[in-house]
Amino acid sequence: MTPADKERRLLVVHVVFSFAVGGLENGVVNLINRLDGKRFRHVVVALTKCDPAFCARVMRPDVEFVALHKPPGHSVKLFPALYRLFRKYRPDIVHTRNLAALETTLPAWLAGVPVRIHGEHGWDVNDPDGSNPKYRFIRKVHRPLVTHYIALSGHLEAYLRDAIGVPENRVTRICNGVDLSRFAQRGQQRAPIEGSPFNDPSYFVLGTVGRLQGVKDQLNLLQAFILLLRRRPDLAVSMRLILVGDGPMRTRLEDEIKEACVTAHVWMAGERGDVPNVMRGFDCFVLPSQAEGISNTILEAMAGGLPVVATKVGGNGELVEDGVTGTLVPPRDPALLSDALERYVSQPAMAVEQGGAGRRRVEACFSLDGMVGRYADLYQSLSGLST
Repeated sequence: MTPADKERRLLVVHVVFSFAVGGLENGVVNLINRLDGKRFRHVVVALTKCDPAFCARVMRPDVEFVALHKPPGHSVKLFPALYRLFRKYRPDIVHTRNLAALETTLPAWLAGVPVRIHGEHGWDVNDPDGSNPKYRFIRKVHRPLVTHYIALSGHLEAYLRDAIGVPENRVTRICNGVDLSRFAQRGQQRAPIEGSPFNDPSYFVLGTVGRLQGVKDQLNLLQAFILLLRRRPDLAVSMRLILVGDGPMRTRLEDEIKEACVTAHVWMAGERGDVPNVMRGFDCFVLPSQAEGISNTILEAMAGGLPVVATKVGGNGELVEDGVTGTLVPPRDPALLSDALERYVSQPAMAVEQGGAGRRRVEACFSLDGMVGRYADLYQSLSGLST
């Protein structure tokens, strides 16, 4: 290894389906902003679009963004453009994330990219448990082209090993991390949320944050909330629900709210750029998803000192200690979710206690600096360059 090798910066090309608001994409932003600029350079390639407002979250001025505007279907039509792109930038590492970007490992290999990392962050509503034969086949076909895999949770690590046949020495587990300074622990009382109709301190506010789409299943939460109001009308005075986010399920949720006559109890806040402040206005965080990898929003809620009620899917059970930092419930079961919500609304002191336990767990196990350090070490070791 020459002195020049030791001094030059590694170029990492991050390939994602789109670079817009989302948990996976936010993780890329955190990683780029925190990795040592003297050791790493970055290019972000989105197969579809790069949202300018979201790109602005990247604080590094030397990062380039490339949007390829992929039409529906496979990425094969983009292969010539991807090949030329990889030949132009000559990256040390191409880091693809999730199934939609996995196919780009082929043009990266053809272009001579020496290290091709693929990250498995979780599944979507079309394959909530990773059992879809077609998607498994795609992963197996591309397995020889991937130098190394990153699994964000234990269940994804086991899936790659047992279902896809990836050797253990080609998989590294790196859980998400959360910025503890950005998501400061809330106090004993909720903080007011700008624009919220539920800032009265006498309310107990349940809240969720996420894109309004089927896999996140906010409809499950809304139905559980309505069920609890009907079963316990005495809670109607104090219990409120906030749904933060936007997406294709918005109209369906709005129709359900109107039909159930709970418009005075539910606020659809839309997409917000001040999520840390919004979370400080919750008393309890709820994640009703049908599938998850390692949820950034769960970690953010825990960092903010909130108890978490989450469905027992994906990596949620690796984050939430049932009965200690929150409660785990089965997916797609509004009745059991309603029971869990009732316990927190009825016992606010328990909510505060479990929220504090969640903050301590994040501090010990899921810091952002720890996550970034593990990525840096892996990038360096796979590239063959020393620190």
